[in-house]
Amino acid sequence: MPELPEVETVRRGLLPVMEGRVILQAQVNRPDLRWPLPPGMAERLTGARVETLRRRSKYILADLSTGETLLVHLGMSGRMLISGAMLGDFHHDHPAPAKHDHVVLDMEGGARVTFNDARRFGAMDLLPTATAAAHPLLAVIGPEPLGNDFHEDYLAGRLAGRNTPIKAALLDQHLVAGLGNIYVCEVLFRAGIHPARKARDVTGSEVARLVPLIREVLAEAIEAGGSSLRDYRQADGELGYFQHTFRVYDREGAACHRADCAGSIARIVQSGRSSYFCPQCQR
Repeated sequence: MPELPEVETVRRGLLPVMEGRVILQAQVNRPDLRWPLPPGMAERLTGARVETLRRRSKYILADLSTGETLLVHLGMSGRMLISGAMLGDFHHDHPAPAKHDHVVLDMEGGARVTFNDARRFGAMDLLPTATAAAHPLLAVIGPEPLGNDFHEDYLAGRLAGRNTPIKAALLDQHLVAGLGNIYVCEVLFRAGIHPARKARDVTGSEVARLVPLIREVLAEAIEAGGSSLRDYRQADGELGYFQHTFRVYDREGAACHRADCAGSIARIVQSGRSSYFCPQCQR
């Protein structure tokens, strides 16, 4: 599942061809993705200008001149791909229509944005912009980890007395938005915290380290274009590269990256997900 850095990378890739531009023609090729698509979606999108393209947690939100917001969730295999536009040094011509091109947006300026999703685990919806924050998918999400509302005092208060493992706590979207399995593993390694430690037992000094480390890991991943595992691609079709700098994730049995540690990376399963860590460095 794409995590915050992957979704933010896609949003930034879409900015030059979508924000401030009119959707000249919208084509919707099926009635549903993970859930039914909104009625009249093609007609409601056609002619609308994208005023702002933003992200909330793992959702891309396009605020439209019509007073509606297009919500996009990539799911397991969804891709937002650009063609017919100059992206860096490359020009991407419009490809032939593909089987899983479910929503196609022809943009002012000649670019085409295609939502392709082979397994249809992604989702799209149209909702009133004025009340978008109250949408059931968005209302329960915690603060953005890169925003001002996520800070040491907030995190300490939310972890206090919590009996769940610290990894599970950080994956809780009610506590903080957008963090997923890969980046929580990487953060906990840098913080020296074992993923199975109870959240309530994380000390104040450790919480003070966690907040900047979360921001550091996310910023590095965004700069690298995210992590390309299985289906993920950036909006220009390129791979992300943060996976080449993983310190623990998917490195079971490999030597610990710390110069002063002779340990090896181990793996345990927590709530059905693999947790990677160094048993010597993380306590």
